Amino acid sequence: MNDTLSIAAIICAAGSSSRMGGIKKEYQKIDNNITVLGSSVLALMAVPSVKVIIAVIPENDEAAARESLPENCRNEFGHRIVFVSGGNTRQISVYNALKFLAVKNLCFSKPDYVLIHDGARPWVTVTLIEKLIDAAVLYNAVIPVLPVTETPKEIENGQVRYVKNHLKRVNVCAAQTPQGFKFPEIFHAHEKAAEINEEFTDDAEIWGRFCGKDAVIDGEALNKKITFPEDLK
Repeated sequence: MNDTLSIAAIICAAGSSSRMGGIKKEYQKIDNNITVLGSSVLALMAVPSVKVIIAVIPENDEAAARESLPENCRNEFGHRIVFVSGGNTRQISVYNALKFLAVKNLCFSKPDYVLIHDGARPWVTVTLIEKLIDAAVLYNAVIPVLPVTETPKEIENGQVRYVKNHLKRVNVCAAQTPQGFKFPEIFHAHEKAAEINEEFTDDAEIWGRFCGKDAVIDGEALNKKITFPEDLK
């Protein structure tokens, strides 16, 4: 991996954690007494080409977010961690972070590439991050995926829900994060997405609509997303 690259990472942690019973999951402790948010920050900071991390958090929540990070993150890497207020949706939150990165800053320059990560995926590894960056340089847009083990079906909406299509597992996968993109292109894609009345589920879908194809690499089974309280165990 080319360590001279300038990579920014965005961690999306602005959600309300409604399915966690109101507990802000990103601030909860997991392995080795490290918080969910702190675990992702540590993994990203271990990659030399990641120059800055934008943590997207609820408005007026910076003190709690900063306190949730390990002490060495606050002291040694504190100048490389920036907190930005999120919006009502993940899409708006990511766009807020991209707009921040697009503005000339005295502390860091505009990145070459950006990694966009779910704050609720604390078990991301340095190995996956490095593979993702290498692939982003080759293909401009890349996401990690896992094969689907259950047989997927597309269903119709209605009072009675029927199967619309019987999908082949070989053609379907489950997307993970981080997702990596060339920075100028994903920023402009988000600008276009903000202009239309449509909500996109992830950044790969926005890239696919406005830029082109997303490449894929193998994800990691341990890179799980925390959704419910039992997922913290």
